[in-house]
Amino acid sequence: MASALTALVVAAAWLFSAPGVAAPATMQEVVTWGASADRMGEAVPDRSYRLVVRTSAAGTGARIRLSNAFGDRPVTFGRVFAGVRKEGAALVPGSNRPLTFGGDRSVTVAAGDTVLSDPLPGRLPAATALVISLYVSAAGGPATGHGMAMQTSYAATGDHTAQESADNWSERTGSWYYLDAVSVRAAPAIGAVVTLGDSITDGWQSTTDLDRRWPDYLARRLRASDGTPVKGVANEGISGNKVLADGAGQSALNRLQRDVLSHPGVRTVFLFEGVNDIKAHTGVTAQDMIAGYREIIDRTHAAGKCVVGATIAPFKGWYEWDAAAEEVRRQVNEFIRTSGAFDAVTDFDRVLRSPYDAERMLPSFDGGDHLHPNDKGMQAMADSVALDSLACSRRPG
Repeated sequence: MASALTALVVAAAWLFSAPGVAAPATMQEVVTWGASADRMGEAVPDRSYRLVVRTSAAGTGARIRLSNAFGDRPVTFGRVFAGVRKEGAALVPGSNRPLTFGGDRSVTVAAGDTVLSDPLPGRLPAATALVISLYVSAAGGPATGHGMAMQTSYAATGDHTAQESADNWSERTGSWYYLDAVSVRAAPAIGAVVTLGDSITDGWQSTTDLDRRWPDYLARRLRASDGTPVKGVANEGISGNKVLADGAGQSALNRLQRDVLSHPGVRTVFLFEGVNDIKAHTGVTAQDMIAGYREIIDRTHAAGKCVVGATIAPFKGWYEWDAAAEEVRRQVNEFIRTSGAFDAVTDFDRVLRSPYDAERMLPSFDGGDHLHPNDKGMQAMADSVALDSLACSRRPG
């Protein structure tokens, strides 16, 4: 019990730092948490959301990004607070602090737009259970958010954002609304990796509320390593997402700028996506996939960032598998491994496949549907990533 209380005090320490202390001029902004924006159904006014997220990179001057990317009219946030989670919807006492936007407590975000908060004074540690409480005072039309959070958050009618207790926060939600990024200021050497993917990256079949998606395991490795300056991890997976075609979220090609390249401090994009393009009998060829990968690589390189490519994992046993899709997967993986188009390669296919049938996932890694790894498989994926491959650097152009 004593160690748990100590951890909460440490996590909340950033909130008690002296206000008005400016970060050194040499610091740079880096993303410490991210989730892809998507359309979330009808927006609801006079509604509060208490959103639980986990930071990766430590730093000062925390800022959040609110998104109305899929809205067709403005949305107004009456108040927004940031605090540290104690348990459930309850916050560490004294940790909840108001955020401002250009000095104002309220902000209106135009349709299709995003807004950054002003920085909060103080330090935000790595691995903090950060809670963003926001009140939507006026909204309509499509809401923006992230559907499959694999994390319990909370909602309520009316404005309860300043409240630190769990009172009134009785409604649970498995989605994040409007919040799509958190950033901090860190030393110039510190950078981030963005994982661009589908439901496997999004964390489906990992255990809810325990941060066992493979990017979470990767963040733990990066945090524990003294040998890499990459500390930030933004998970930009969307369940059902494709490289080439819109559907479950905009395609990787169409959301690359907003969900990936727009984040601050990104060193490397980790591209692990493609199974949804090839598994549904869509007629997508290996050449189609390779062209899509090359476009992502070219645009990312032009932005001065590196790209690590991951091979498509085995999925025999999934209801949409057939020999034709398997052949496309084989050809695409050969390109990823041997073309030299990527700055580095992580071979998730070899990590996850069964030694007795290379077209199937190893049973001990299988979440049960033969496509999505379980917690053990997620950890094996993260453990296979060469950390030094995430720290490469490029110049724009």
